[in-house]
Amino acid sequence: MTGNHFDAVVTGLGLLTPAGIGVADNTERIWSGVPTAAHTPALEGLPVDFSCEVPGFDPVQALGRRTAARVDRVSQLGMAAAREAVADAGLDHRTWDGARVAVVVGTSFGGAASLEREHDTYREHGHELVSPLLMVTAPVNMTAGYIAMDLGALGPNQVVSTACASGATAVGYARLLLRTGACDIAIAGGSEAALTPTGVASLAKMGALSHRRDDPSRASRPFDADRDGFVAGEGAGMLVLERLEDARARGARVRARISGFGASADGHHPSAPDPTGSGAERAVRAALADGGVAPAEVGHVNAHGTSTPLNDVTEAALIRRVYGEGPAVTSTKGVIGHLIGAAGAVETAYTVLAVERGVVPPTANLDAVDPDVGVDVVAKEQRRVGIEAAVSHSFGFGGQNAAVLVTAP
Repeated sequence: MTGNHFDAVVTGLGLLTPAGIGVADNTERIWSGVPTAAHTPALEGLPVDFSCEVPGFDPVQALGRRTAARVDRVSQLGMAAAREAVADAGLDHRTWDGARVAVVVGTSFGGAASLEREHDTYREHGHELVSPLLMVTAPVNMTAGYIAMDLGALGPNQVVSTACASGATAVGYARLLLRTGACDIAIAGGSEAALTPTGVASLAKMGALSHRRDDPSRASRPFDADRDGFVAGEGAGMLVLERLEDARARGARVRARISGFGASADGHHPSAPDPTGSGAERAVRAALADGGVAPAEVGHVNAHGTSTPLNDVTEAALIRRVYGEGPAVTSTKGVIGHLIGAAGAVETAYTVLAVERGVVPPTANLDAVDPDVGVDVVAKEQRRVGIEAAVSHSFGFGGQNAAVLVTAP
């Protein structure tokens, strides 16, 4: 590493994804490479009737009956992930100085399920039966607000919405808050729960989703020659970030460091990536420069890897240009699908775990690498790799890009 850089250290992780509830379940499923996509009853009758759902999540058990009844699923997942991350960090929200604790959450759709449900109520029964809670469940800001209420995190409280880059952008901006001294602890990540009939129908109509209804578990296949689109998913991932000196002072375990962040815009198309990959490349190079890390030092890339025909070859070309043939590349979307606004945060958490464990998870369903990919994609089995630096890529609709640089503690 060269130059002056700032490290925010990761002291806690919280994960609720299709791979399971909690970091331990996620680690087992992701590193085993077992896909999670399955038929989804709520989507029955649609051209695409499968997705990746969080299994066995009981919001009443996790949050209590009153809270669970008053918040949308996107906030339920986000709150539960934040609680796990804080506990994993060895922190107690009952004793911390809440004014010095920030919350930054990424989401794309916010409380989409609440909005769709109440719209149906209005159309079928009129305005008198519309819930007054809609205005405190559907807006995108509410997950961050509810985390603050739940944990007494009274510092800067923000939501970023950069489509599929939202979670990664939240981690990057939380690091900036620590760097400027605006907080001492940051809970950062993303949450998404937008598996609604209207949303999935629109994604299917625009051609973004896989149509493998006959075999959903094989539908998400990043970098594979036979890929035909992504699988929509839901979930939440939260990270607790601190300054290194603060974490050391309280004897905290440091899982990894967030050493760099880069963001950019394609300015090209509402949904298609710029075929040159120049915008995404600027974000990646900015993250490396921010952390003072040379491309050759990167041992692992957690790719955006959506399983769409355009994204995967464009991203692979970007990887070749920036890093060369060095890094071990994976896309965890083969297991959990595309978590939209939560994807970047969850994948950053997986990148932290890969650096910490020194093991890169496999890309699920990768039977034959597209000949146009030309990078070292880890498939079939996990791979042990000494990783000093890794980068998580996130690229979103609207051409919004983010890259997070993770380094060893």
